[in-house]
Amino acid sequence: MQAINSGYLLRPTALASAAALFLSLAGASQAQTAAPAEDIPDDYYRAELVILKRKVAPEAVDEVMAGKTVEPTPQSQTALSVVDKNGLRRSDLDLAPENELHLKPAADRLTRSGNYEVLATAGWYEAFPPDYQGEPLRVAVGDWLPEAGQRAIEGYISIDRRRYLHVGVHLNHWQLAPVDQMSTSGEPNNEAGTEGEHPAQQAQTANDGKSAEAVTETGLVSQKPAPLELVTWIRETRRMRSGEVHFIDSPTLGVLVYFEPIEE
Repeated sequence: MQAINSGYLLRPTALASAAALFLSLAGASQAQTAAPAEDIPDDYYRAELVILKRKVAPEAVDEVMAGKTVEPTPQSQTALSVVDKNGLRRSDLDLAPENELHLKPAADRLTRSGNYEVLATAGWYEAFPPDYQGEPLRVAVGDWLPEAGQRAIEGYISIDRRRYLHVGVHLNHWQLAPVDQMSTSGEPNNEAGTEGEHPAQQAQTANDGKSAEAVTETGLVSQKPAPLELVTWIRETRRMRSGEVHFIDSPTLGVLVYFEPIEE
């Protein structure tokens, strides 16, 4: 049976769906390994990632994350999966065909279950030699928030090689702040427990200039940044064992990770 490594303790209400997920992963068939035709370098792997969202209403999440301070996502030139406002997806990786991926059957089962939405699937071949330090791989997926000019789920995933492979997942799940948390001027209402824009929102506004229209007390329309609040996040770095499926998750987000060594 395929080994599964999960690092998040789910609430009782989520146990049934989590069990279904694990059974799906355990029963996933091994995909055909397709290695490039040229000579295979040392420490060569097929890295696979599946980013998914659990279908749960934000108000059903027990954690209170709205007041968390979020550091801006590091600037990176490498996109893992970035979807623009028109729905066009971009990746700067040389992605392998989906039918080669070990995680493809699991992703399909999750979609059919109706409990999860698969937001991105990526697999690629790369050498990860000792002391490898990968560039952050940018992620921007999920619903488009036009008032904020960004996707609901954004952040990055990093891969490093110390003695072992390590994957760091830094993903934020945003939603628009409720209207009752805004004053009539369009500014966040501090009495509602908000202390202003999150750093990530400030960086986003500076980068793309997106803003929402807010009606002032005088009836004039002013441009104000759309207020965002955090639903959940993932902040975890996990040691990876080759040939095992790892599941890194939060109440609303999850990432499946799998590394397959490629040998001659």
